[in-house]
Amino acid sequence: MELDESHTFKKVRAEDILQEIAKDENVTVRFLKEGLESGTVVIPQNKRRKNLPVGIGKGLRTKVNANIGTSQDQADLQLELEKLSVAIDAGADTVMDLSTGGNLDEIRQAILEKSTVPIGTVPIYQAAIEAVKKKKMMVKMTEDSIFEVIERQAKDGVDFITVHCGVTLETVERLRNQGRITDVVSRGGAFLIEWMLYHKKENPLFEEYDTLLKIAKEYNLTLSLGDGLRPGCLADATDRAQIQELLILGELVDRAREAGVQAMVEGPGHIPLDQVMLNVKLEKELCKEAPFYVLGPLVTDVACGYDHIAAAIGGALAAWAGADFLCYVTPSEHLRLPTVEDVREGVIVLRIAAHAADIAKGIKGASDWDLAMSRARKALKWDQQIKLAIDSDKARELKESGRTKFEETCTMCGEYCAMKKMGEILKKK
Repeated sequence: MELDESHTFKKVRAEDILQEIAKDENVTVRFLKEGLESGTVVIPQNKRRKNLPVGIGKGLRTKVNANIGTSQDQADLQLELEKLSVAIDAGADTVMDLSTGGNLDEIRQAILEKSTVPIGTVPIYQAAIEAVKKKKMMVKMTEDSIFEVIERQAKDGVDFITVHCGVTLETVERLRNQGRITDVVSRGGAFLIEWMLYHKKENPLFEEYDTLLKIAKEYNLTLSLGDGLRPGCLADATDRAQIQELLILGELVDRAREAGVQAMVEGPGHIPLDQVMLNVKLEKELCKEAPFYVLGPLVTDVACGYDHIAAAIGGALAAWAGADFLCYVTPSEHLRLPTVEDVREGVIVLRIAAHAADIAKGIKGASDWDLAMSRARKALKWDQQIKLAIDSDKARELKESGRTKFEETCTMCGEYCAMKKMGEILKKK
């Protein structure tokens, strides 16, 4: 976040943003400024957009991102806008547009126009798809076209972008030498590796990193340094290729900070439960406390249809260990494009994980919410309980579906409700 811009309006806007975030997070503006200056906090907000400001990083609440976007099989803009609305209503702090089908510029611009939260993208998707449309081959995209798409998206107002700068010829060779079960599961990583091997050239996002930093600086674009070599199954977790990429990302974080560009680091993926904390500690050490953005992580490979639950288990542990930003996973993961309801459920489940971790981390005010719920339960104040629930609609639906003749209680205990009974007993004494 630029705090020393030349124009008075921009200075006032920056200060307003910091005041708003500080109030929401129960921290001081000074705390935020120190985090921004050290790079342990980022505020993804393109200078061309005005949206609800969100702080991500050390000492702040764990944030949750929701992915939406079209595919070649399903390119319905109105459906994606509905997913956007549902994700925000469910409490997503940010949304990423991962569209690969339809008019990508039109879809992105519509999402940016409708969104009240920061929007992220993966520009390499569009660069590759446009190359296919023009020249029938993804590998025919040029270095210039990659940066042209990045700048086009920045001009549109995108707040943060995933860029797989750590996928290099060296890391690919290390991947080949070690071997994997699932090889590369990152689409962006796979696109770049195919391009690199075809042209026998280095990754342009790594080779021309200064060009990327220049664009990011101009638009106050936050870089989300992507994990193109993240493990796609438990057996591949924490291998040499993944760690080699992380080492490179740590060095690129240093260069971003030197250039005055905000940067966070993306993490795995599929990780066994016993390796989750290790992965977070490695990122924090190698990347000098840069905000860590993890996909889940999923702690088992066999939860098809319930991968959002597997992700919540890993996400809670990762956030407790220090991860700052959780990318949601929906029940549809590995199976299909998510529906509107999948999006909603994915956001809620990962928000539960984030909140549980915030309580354990001692984030200021996190446990107050739970204390308020406990008091409402003790008082048998059902309306208040429903209002405080992380998913009020579902709580109301379940309560109303269980009618009981004992109005103060639910159908689980009825007249034998322990809290009602103890209230009466203790009053008698």
